[in-house]
Amino acid sequence: MFHLSSNGDIKKGRITDIYFERTLKIIKEKNIDKRVVVEIRARTLPSPYQWAIVAGLDEALYLLEGLKVDVWSMPEGSLFYPFEPVLTIEGNYSEFGRYETALLGLICQASGIATRAARCKKSSQGKTVYHFGARRMHPGITSMIDRASFIGGCDGVAVRSSAEELGEKPVGTIPHALVLLAGDTVKATQFFDEIIEPKVGRVALIDTLGDEKFEALRVAEALGKNLLAVRIDTPASRRGDIMELLKEVRWELDLRGFKKVKIFVSGGITEERIALLNSVADAFGVGTYISNAPVIDFSLDIVEINSKPLAKKGKRSGKKQIWQCSSCLTRSILPFRERIVKCSCGGDFTPLTKQVIREGRIVTDMPSPQEIRKYVLEQLNKIS
Repeated sequence: MFHLSSNGDIKKGRITDIYFERTLKIIKEKNIDKRVVVEIRARTLPSPYQWAIVAGLDEALYLLEGLKVDVWSMPEGSLFYPFEPVLTIEGNYSEFGRYETALLGLICQASGIATRAARCKKSSQGKTVYHFGARRMHPGITSMIDRASFIGGCDGVAVRSSAEELGEKPVGTIPHALVLLAGDTVKATQFFDEIIEPKVGRVALIDTLGDEKFEALRVAEALGKNLLAVRIDTPASRRGDIMELLKEVRWELDLRGFKKVKIFVSGGITEERIALLNSVADAFGVGTYISNAPVIDFSLDIVEINSKPLAKKGKRSGKKQIWQCSSCLTRSILPFRERIVKCSCGGDFTPLTKQVIREGRIVTDMPSPQEIRKYVLEQLNKIS
């Protein structure tokens, strides 16, 4: 069997730290259950992040749906900063206390992955970024990882089931295994060209057996106008100066009339390497760097009890609203019932946090992954 938590166990609150179960038992025995407001927010972000992207809210709402609670949240895909509540729950503590473990897990990891994807996409300055990191994580969470990477800004994912769930086409070229089995780079690429449906772009993997420059020229001459791109996935032990390698391949292809052939780079790609290489590379495949992203260290804390502001030391009490300028994205955190109208830039402030669950019923439309991704990219274009 695979080590997977079932939907039923998660939804029933069985995936929880034991001290929540013990707390609920004490609350019941001592009759001290109270109506509370709790908020989920991050005090710090992974270094050197100054902002992050919230993800996993679709699963969070599914988890909370049907409970006797009211919930407010930022829209999924929102850019946020430290100390800003991304989700607020109001209800009797006994109604939702057992769900804290699962709730944080859903948001912490998905937000970490979406943030890494967004940072890679921003670093690419608009060039194509694909997510290839499924093989580095447990297959039970592949769908979550690919979804978070896509809404964070990646242009596509490699796993068929994830892509279909997103309403996208899976992306991918050929593995080194095919080149080795065929015995030659050109043969493997020609087999790909002969057998795979024409709508799939012909991308040749050119680092398996020979020199990247000469392999690039060989496949370009063999496939001609059918060749979309060459992919360079050179092992670290043979990589040397990767920027010079890309420039050399680009030069030789251009010199021989293959200017339309794109260069696709994968293998150990990070946001820093994207920034370094994107003056020459046309597309990037990012794996472990996204799928193994550091989680966003959200915590869930009580900030009101029976309508009175109260929080543990180190936390700011009271229910809060985040106001954002529609023009410059300046933010302000205020007590929930206070409001701010005009920004110093002249733009209008609007509340970012909206009610999404009322008395256990979801009262908002759930945007598609494509709509969330578009929202993320729009925000990225407005920040430096």
